[in-house]
Amino acid sequence: MSSATAAKNPVIAREIVPKSWIEKALDQALATGADFAEVFVEDSSSSMLSMIDGKPKGATVGRQYGAGVRVHFGLEEIHVTTNDLTEAGLVKAAKKAAQARPEGERKVTPVKLGDAPAKPFDYMAHGDLAQVADRQEKFQFMRGLDTAARKRSSLVTQTEPLMLEKMQEVQIANSFGVYVTDKRTNYRVFLEVFVDDQGQKESYHKNEWSVDNPSFFKAMDGQKWAEQTTDSALTLLKADFAPAGELPVVIDNGFGGVIFHEACGHGLETTSVAHNASVFCGKLGEKVADSCVTAIDDGTIAGGWGSLSYDDEGRPVQKTTLIENGILKSYMVDQLGAKKTGLEVTGSGRKQNYKFTPTSRMRNTFIAPGTSSLDEMIRDVDYGIYAKDMGGGSVSPGTGDFNFSIQEAYLIKNGKIATPIKGASLIGRGIDALGKITKVGSELKLSAGMCGSVSGSIPAAVGQPPLLVSKILVGGRA
Repeated sequence: MSSATAAKNPVIAREIVPKSWIEKALDQALATGADFAEVFVEDSSSSMLSMIDGKPKGATVGRQYGAGVRVHFGLEEIHVTTNDLTEAGLVKAAKKAAQARPEGERKVTPVKLGDAPAKPFDYMAHGDLAQVADRQEKFQFMRGLDTAARKRSSLVTQTEPLMLEKMQEVQIANSFGVYVTDKRTNYRVFLEVFVDDQGQKESYHKNEWSVDNPSFFKAMDGQKWAEQTTDSALTLLKADFAPAGELPVVIDNGFGGVIFHEACGHGLETTSVAHNASVFCGKLGEKVADSCVTAIDDGTIAGGWGSLSYDDEGRPVQKTTLIENGILKSYMVDQLGAKKTGLEVTGSGRKQNYKFTPTSRMRNTFIAPGTSSLDEMIRDVDYGIYAKDMGGGSVSPGTGDFNFSIQEAYLIKNGKIATPIKGASLIGRGIDALGKITKVGSELKLSAGMCGSVSGSIPAAVGQPPLLVSKILVGGRA
């Protein structure tokens, strides 16, 4: 995880369109009886560079430029988008939204927006536009990854490096008088290495990231990173297949937090709670996990992959304790979710871009550090699994039932890490797994990911310290 140094001076992002145009659009959006109106203006640029076997595969740049006008008639939501960011274009989109459910013309008190507030400090020290930085230098870096991997082993058959970059500038205003501007940047580099030993094929992938520096890769030890990725792929070649059955599992820090994110986090969003589609509905104040578990969603972590200054409803983000010592304390709540549930908004309204409406989403979601050590957890297991690095998986948000693969795993025998295994997956139900976490380590690590839901794909960090699950179903070979 990269870190960012907070800017010493307050920061104000640029206005994409004049504020007076947005005020006129808001007035028009309220003209037929809506009780809330919002304008979200966006100007984003992105870049994707890919290689295969040391040769450029693709170079793509893109731009998102437009606005979304959202109105509420009670609990009903109307959303209209436009690419015409002239004054007339914004007012036309607002009029269309207002007329979607006309209740008759009414006199509206004109919306008057204040100045965009300066952020007390910048969570991310933003860099240049994604496509401005030297493309040849990036390709040279990725070519070096291929060279290092192939030097590491003659069994390497293919490498696939990838670099993704995005800068999003937004302007958000609503009929409550909220008016903010913001700029968000995200940069990632990926590497997947493929190996083949006499027809036995395996692969392994890693990624690194930054939110403040498009040239962060220059500070990476690319050779070492490629060698580590290659070594992990080679380990899978000699690994036995994982055993199957209910076993204790030690899950290492970092991306292991994807299980909590998927199996529990989505169930703690009012996206699910407001529709009674979560196993956590009605459980505020109740014990839902072992007392060693505290879970947090925090949008204010400096340099955090999921950090923001404001959410996509223009509200300052905050730190939200979801579970404290096993007790359910809060949900993640957006504005419409607050209307539906009566809960306080938590600054969790997020969306991919102006084409979506915001809903409650995670930011940097993690299990907080405990007091145990990884070595202690390993010693506590007579026979089980050490999940060093989690892979992908699937989950049913309504029930929390999950199935996640383990990318790198080892058997634990007699309290010691033994042989590598492959083909392992963890199968369970989120709320049940929470109750079986018996120890939480002290070394928290966050990892970057992209989270998909009804409001699109957004950057979200997952994380945890090492933790011990006393019993969970492991999928493997019986």
